[in-house]
Amino acid sequence: MWNRAEIKTKGKESMKRNYWKSVVAALIYLLFFASTGVSSKSGADEFDMEKFLQDPDAALILGIVAAAMGVGLLISFVLKLFVFNPLEAGCNRFFLTNQDSDANLGELGHNFKNNYMSTAIGLFLRDLLVCIGCFLFVVPGIILHYSYRLVPYILSEDASISATEALKRSRAMMKGHKWNVFVFDLSFIGWAILSAITCGIVGVFYVNPYYHNADAALYQAIRNSAN
Repeated sequence: MWNRAEIKTKGKESMKRNYWKSVVAALIYLLFFASTGVSSKSGADEFDMEKFLQDPDAALILGIVAAAMGVGLLISFVLKLFVFNPLEAGCNRFFLTNQDSDANLGELGHNFKNNYMSTAIGLFLRDLLVCIGCFLFVVPGIILHYSYRLVPYILSEDASISATEALKRSRAMMKGHKWNVFVFDLSFIGWAILSAITCGIVGVFYVNPYYHNADAALYQAIRNSAN
């Protein structure tokens, strides 16, 4: 069984050895894959819905708004499927390569040239299964998240694997590891709080590259224990 302290030490050493490229790769990951919530107060309290619905153009306006939202969702889906999914696997490949040698940022584009469709579909299926689990109940969603946590690493490392096989392999490799990986993630909470206090500065220049390198070292340990 892998040791959490050793994994984090290895991740920290990998980050320091190739610091600035690790910062850039982690920042790209953050910009494209970190979920953010933006809320703003508008004049909704002053909006008279009844009066609006009496407007003869109300149906047309609502139709235009609905169509615009539909187009926006479609564009987001296409970008996620065909651009962001391969990029996510490429980010993971960068940090995985960085464990054994100084990785180049060119690794970020690896899955656009290798196993492209399997990567796009595999990560789509991962997200779909986790979302279904979350809708059913929170706990199944968390379990599925950790079951398929290794999918982007597997797809970035094996250029011949199919989308469904990557899901199966991740699920098999994570057996007996889910709880310990959950604790591994929890061990970064203090760093996350410090990052929030500093408006993300500590996160960008230390926590994020440290975490992603440590996470790649964790994948290596789990992979080696499964062989």
